[in-house]
Amino acid sequence: MSFKWLKRYMPRSLYGRAALIIILPVVVVQLVASFVFLRNHLRDITTQMTLTTTREIAVVLDLVDEAESAVEVLERADLLMAALLVGFDPVSEAAVPTSDDVGIFDYSAHVVRQVVRDSLPQTLAVEMPDNRVVRIYVATRHGPVEITFNRRRVTAAAPHQLILTMLFFGLLMTAIAFLYMRNQLRPITRLANAAEAFGRGRIVPYSPTGAIEVRAAGGAFLDMRARIERQIEQRTMLLSGVSHDLRTPLTRMKLGLALLDEEDAAPLLRDVDEMQRLVDAFLDFTKGASEGEPEKVDIKAMVTHVVEDAKRAGKDVNLVEAEGEGKVMVNALAMRRAVENLLGNATQYGTKAEVSVVLTEKSMRIRVEDDGPGIPEAKRVDAVKPFSRLDPSRNQNRGGGVGLGLAIVNDVARAHGGVLRLGKSDRLGGLRADIVIGR
Repeated sequence: MSFKWLKRYMPRSLYGRAALIIILPVVVVQLVASFVFLRNHLRDITTQMTLTTTREIAVVLDLVDEAESAVEVLERADLLMAALLVGFDPVSEAAVPTSDDVGIFDYSAHVVRQVVRDSLPQTLAVEMPDNRVVRIYVATRHGPVEITFNRRRVTAAAPHQLILTMLFFGLLMTAIAFLYMRNQLRPITRLANAAEAFGRGRIVPYSPTGAIEVRAAGGAFLDMRARIERQIEQRTMLLSGVSHDLRTPLTRMKLGLALLDEEDAAPLLRDVDEMQRLVDAFLDFTKGASEGEPEKVDIKAMVTHVVEDAKRAGKDVNLVEAEGEGKVMVNALAMRRAVENLLGNATQYGTKAEVSVVLTEKSMRIRVEDDGPGIPEAKRVDAVKPFSRLDPSRNQNRGGGVGLGLAIVNDVARAHGGVLRLGKSDRLGGLRADIVIGR
């Protein structure tokens, strides 16, 4: 039997599931204990107490039936009723109720009525209007009589006390368990927040606390974070160092070529310029999202400035949509570089580009569309890999780069805990690139 449908109704958070684990057993125990108590213990006690009282009443009724007159009935009844603390009064038939008067939710009263009618077949009516008195109307040879006695003789004094006690202490222990559980889950929440922040490119202070297992997980996270930071730093230093060192021989080559004839030096200068673009692309890729610190940034204003800069450079770029308000915690330099790379690719392989920004409560999306040849769906995964060149779709004869443009954008998006999505533009027919980051 599959219980997958039940997952839709279960809490999704660890705190909610832990609360359910605590509350559900307490509620089940309360219900089972209450049912068993009412069904067995309380019913048995009420039945025994009622049988004892009905036996005493049966003895009195036997003496009443043996009496010859109504006067003798009262004399015989008074002798026993005073000792049994039971009231005995003859009544007219009109004064006898036509039905029993028992509360709908009074469980003990229903048990008493059933036992009385089974033990005293001559019972005409049973009334239990409150928790103080019981009135039984019985038919005798001399007419109906009303027998009254204290309800304490047939039911427990306070049968609800056990249930109330169980309920009170159940709620008390549940509250205590909630407080304890909250303290135990707080270190896990802190670990999750630190891991989420690190996935978004932010380093937040964190020290392992809580139970041994949580401390072990926290220590493993800190070790992993330290190793990743060292690897990123080493990669950045290595590529930056190599790219920076290449600038010196490139400069010497340019100076040497400047002394040659312009016609002879032209092919070599093109090669040097290509190497220069390659070095610059390496530097941009190594910087990624490591340059600067995350801060609250007005994304709409930043994208607007990038679009205006592109227009001043003579490119056909327009901001067609800007929805939502608020600032997003991002690395401003890295995000600006990513948008500039998308616009550069769009204008390089197409004639025009359109930009849109959508901010919601949970996410941020920057979309760049162009009217170029686009990228086939089968090659979109390879397109975001470093040094990947897609000749059929992005013609390098139009001034192509070294295959790091989309890789830089993808690296920036991942550093912010987001993703770069590539697709086909419905508006312009070319490539559609989306940077999606959670807020």
